[in-house]
Amino acid sequence: MAKDQLQVLNALDVAKTQLYHFTAIVIAGMGFFTDAYDLFCISLVTKLLGRIYYHHENAPKPGILPPPIAAAVNGVAFVGTLSGQLFFGWLGDKLGRKKVYGMTLMLMVICSIASGLSFGKTPNGVIATLCFFRFWLGFGIGGDYPLSATIMSEYANKKTRGAFIAAVFAMQGFGILTGGIVALIIAGAFKNAYPSPIYSVNPKDSTPPEADYVWRIIVMFGAIPALLTYYWRMKMPETARYTALVAKNAEKAAADMSKVLNVEIEVENNKVEEKGNNFGLFTKEFLRRHGLHLLGTTSTWFLLDIAFYSQNLFQKDIFSKIGWIPHAETMNALDEVFKIAKAQTLIALCSTVPGYWFTVAFIDKMGRFAIQLMGFFFMTVFMFALAIPYNHWTQKENRIGFVIMYSLTFFFANFGPNATTFVVPAEIFPARLRSTCHGISAAAGKAGAIVGAFGFLYAAQSTDPLKVDAGYPTGIGVKNAHIVLGCVNLLGMLFTFLVPESKGKSLEEMSKENEGEEENYEKETKAENAQTIPV
Repeated sequence: MAKDQLQVLNALDVAKTQLYHFTAIVIAGMGFFTDAYDLFCISLVTKLLGRIYYHHENAPKPGILPPPIAAAVNGVAFVGTLSGQLFFGWLGDKLGRKKVYGMTLMLMVICSIASGLSFGKTPNGVIATLCFFRFWLGFGIGGDYPLSATIMSEYANKKTRGAFIAAVFAMQGFGILTGGIVALIIAGAFKNAYPSPIYSVNPKDSTPPEADYVWRIIVMFGAIPALLTYYWRMKMPETARYTALVAKNAEKAAADMSKVLNVEIEVENNKVEEKGNNFGLFTKEFLRRHGLHLLGTTSTWFLLDIAFYSQNLFQKDIFSKIGWIPHAETMNALDEVFKIAKAQTLIALCSTVPGYWFTVAFIDKMGRFAIQLMGFFFMTVFMFALAIPYNHWTQKENRIGFVIMYSLTFFFANFGPNATTFVVPAEIFPARLRSTCHGISAAAGKAGAIVGAFGFLYAAQSTDPLKVDAGYPTGIGVKNAHIVLGCVNLLGMLFTFLVPESKGKSLEEMSKENEGEEENYEKETKAENAQTIPV
């Protein structure tokens, strides 16, 4: 039989849900609130940036961001996020979760403010500065993924661990919703203060000079929630699993968790010293134990984010194409921001936020595997249901039906793989590699987001050269782009079968943290038995 579990870790596994659990959810969750706000608020203002900086005299339509610039503005934060996930994921295993946690938050605060203060003598100069700071903003956001997931998983008890980690991630929904609400308030206030004619009546005056403040305020607002939680992040103790299993300091682990749990925990230095299961990431042993698991978490997150970020970043373009948002020339600049924000807020309120919290409610009952498989299945169904009869949905009387179906894809993304791909990598890998492996899995997701951000921008363009946006080549059209996304979701279903179920199991049981010890114990037992057999 295997050696006994450390008392401090067992105490965490069986602890009753109490105040410190909810404190950890709020502290880690506010980071994700900020992450989502910062990543998705840019989609609310890209049309406005085009009007302000790329207006052409006598053009029949308002200015838009040229294709390479639009791709950079939408995608550069994801490149930063991918880099941050890999770097901070690795650093979280080397230095500890807590030491790195404050760095990521301050980077997010500084770069949110700096993004809104972007300067330059030319339009390209302003956009280049914006992209520079959004890259580093993404870098900080990237660190939040593996650290928040790992900290929450290592603090939680095994009975409700899935719900706690999912609740941290669910704060993304509130971040997206808040982005829409902030944009509605700012655009509405400026619209009332500076009334402007629509573009087709007076192109120049349809974008008042004060509109330049609108996008800056929206972008900078993301610094506020991050700044508010910095103090509390710094007060959190290091997780007992890192302290005991990686730093090998059982005394500190027991002392920290005794305060947190309000119970007396015995120090077990001898057990910590005995733990010698130290294979690295790039070893045959890791490949044998966790190779398929890592393939499962990276592939499903990659495929999910192609579809999820394509839909999120370009929902304004899709709604414009089906006529739910009026044509740009029939609005002024501030009215366009207001209508885009209204559409995004409605989608977030009706489908995105409920989807996240359905996962929180059911993940420890249904299990991770069932929710992820179900989510991918329904995303595939609804994507094909939108794409195949696409011409039907573009007719005016059917547009509300389109929006409802479109909302359901968001609902099942969040009551499905968008939540579970975040939860599972924080549960199935060893403590000394947990943050690194979560960072790798999350980085694969952001690679998918980059494919979605860059690819969908071009793919969704019309097949008719006369109907494409200015500066873009012809694409495969919205219909065919959605068929591709449906196929991507179908692949996600298949790769889900590589991901193990972790419901109700301790982190050490899932990661096989003590497997080496068990094998040694069995060998010793066999050797002892062999000596007692008479010759």
